[in-house]
Amino acid sequence: MISIKQINEKDIELCYELDSSTISLWSKNQWAKEFKKEGSKVFGILFSNLIVGICVFHVVLDEAQINFFAVNHRYRKRGFGTYLMSYLIEECEKLNIKKLILEVSQINFTAEKFYSRFDFLTVGIRQNYYKDGSDALLKEKFLPTK
Repeated sequence: MISIKQINEKDIELCYELDSSTISLWSKNQWAKEFKKEGSKVFGILFSNLIVGICVFHVVLDEAQINFFAVNHRYRKRGFGTYLMSYLIEECEKLNIKKLILEVSQINFTAEKFYSRFDFLTVGIRQNYYKDGSDALLKEKFLPTK
């Protein structure tokens, strides 16, 4: 059974574990700060009550920035990421968000291909942005307005 639920601060440990085993983006302290940000929303995709993917996005007025999006390696290429991204887009449309933005490493070809399937377009580059020296591709997707 697949479901999606909003995650709260009590799940910081689960978020940190998934992050550590995937993209290693944030420390526990950074996760705690993310939950405290006004306009920040955290969703998890569950498979048999196990969180297999997490999406963090931050809403500012009519835009949302995806700050974290990852699926556990064992559950990739099985539709969980697609399901979670589709859910995120629907939630943003309900909130009348006009634009979704994100950053992805230029060397993360799998993620870039994934985002392209959802019509995210590269609109800029942040050079030497990541710890490994890779550039960040700035991507955006416009959502239909009501």
